[in-house]
Amino acid sequence: MTFETIKTSSAKGVLTVTLNRPEAFNALNTLLLKELADLLEQVEQDHEIGAVVVTGGAKVFAAGADIKEMAALDAVGVMNDARPKHWRRIYQFSKPLIAAVNGYALGGGCELVMHCDIVIAGDNALFGQPEINLGIIPGAGGTQRLIRTVGKPLAMKMVLSGEMIDAKTALSAGLVAEVTIPEKTIERATELAQTIARKPPIAVRLAKEALLKAFETDLESGLNLERKSFTLLAATEDRQEGIAAFMEKRKPNFKGC
Repeated sequence: MTFETIKTSSAKGVLTVTLNRPEAFNALNTLLLKELADLLEQVEQDHEIGAVVVTGGAKVFAAGADIKEMAALDAVGVMNDARPKHWRRIYQFSKPLIAAVNGYALGGGCELVMHCDIVIAGDNALFGQPEINLGIIPGAGGTQRLIRTVGKPLAMKMVLSGEMIDAKTALSAGLVAEVTIPEKTIERATELAQTIARKPPIAVRLAKEALLKAFETDLESGLNLERKSFTLLAATEDRQEGIAAFMEKRKPNFKGC
């Protein structure tokens, strides 16, 4: 599969996806979202890939939605109904998705960050939801995921004022997991992704599903899913291998079954 707006590479069970619209600071147009969603659906069936890193490169993650595309559609009176579908497809990806963020992650870029499971940020990263400056609001989950992640006061400040926050603030607020120097951001994200890719894939998938459930439901429903997943994993060969390897003081050889 070939792409116009993203580049890919893979090594040691990790696929790295680089947003590739440098002329537009990686603004997220419909084609980019579609290509990313298509790629992730393809990766779902690839048993060699255990985790995915998404990055914009060394200078910028994604500066937001493509305003030129938005204006062009407005000019002809067309509502872009495809974008929400692509966003849902990205969010439904079942394998670990790790963002490596340098520079701006604004608007749709910040929302893409929140679609990821773990965020590694360079200390030059800036996060924001500046849609209010265009007379609109975040439209890809920004209001809902941001307030669940950073809390009401900071989310209100970011969305209502359009002001950005730096990597240090994002770390303290829980939006990112680690901050490093920009030169090491992608390296650290890849290293973490490789660590996860070596874990038992069924357990990783079910763990991600259970953790995300905490965002979407009440405590009792989340605990029920956790117990169900724990019971299902008891029947896997990987569980037996993990216990045997621990007892024998050796590295486990997980096979995803």
